Amino acid sequence: MTADPPARRRPRAIPDTTSDDTGFDDLLQVLGEQLGEAAQTADPRSRRKLKNVSFEYEPDHTAVHDMAGGAGYSLASNWFTQLLAQLAVANSITKSQLCVFLWVAGGQERGTGIARYTQQEITDGLNELAKKKGGKRITRSTVNRAIRALVGYKWVEQLGNGLIQLNVRLWFHGNSNAQHAVLEQIAVQHGHDAEAFPHGIGPDVHQQELELDFTQNPHHGRGRRTG
Repeated sequence: MTADPPARRRPRAIPDTTSDDTGFDDLLQVLGEQLGEAAQTADPRSRRKLKNVSFEYEPDHTAVHDMAGGAGYSLASNWFTQLLAQLAVANSITKSQLCVFLWVAGGQERGTGIARYTQQEITDGLNELAKKKGGKRITRSTVNRAIRALVGYKWVEQLGNGLIQLNVRLWFHGNSNAQHAVLEQIAVQHGHDAEAFPHGIGPDVHQQELELDFTQNPHHGRGRRTG
């Protein structure tokens, strides 16, 4: 009469629980026990038990942005970029204000929202192509007036000679962590005033009638160009 075969040890069932973390911990415990026993069965001379089980995940590899030029790229508010176009068409901002803002926004240092430009450097930078073509150039006094207007719009803030703080809610060169750090720093400087820079973005827009088909209009007389 042959002896009954030895009973096979079955994996212990994972207890039912409403906590996802608890169930996961139990799974790791059972897995560890089973792997430890399997290691001992494979090599009877070994008396070591598995101490820990870890999982490693391969990071997702994202593609790099392919941007023209070597200055990288910034993140811009879609609302603001459309507002810029509307303001320009409605003649609610001047060409010099738009150009000065775009030049400063494109020259901000990564992660700070700060552009290091004197008014003369802004003037020279904006005139670079016009100088080569022999065309009309912007003057330093015009740049000065434009900066004052942009400060009033709360698009920029002057920190001192050659230091301009961009409104990073509109345009920012850097990641979200850096942006929030800059916003917190600005908030502290302004006493967390909800109406101060960088909030309450201007200008106050006054609707202007545009006549964009430059032909004879029976209701308004001769068409005139305003944009």
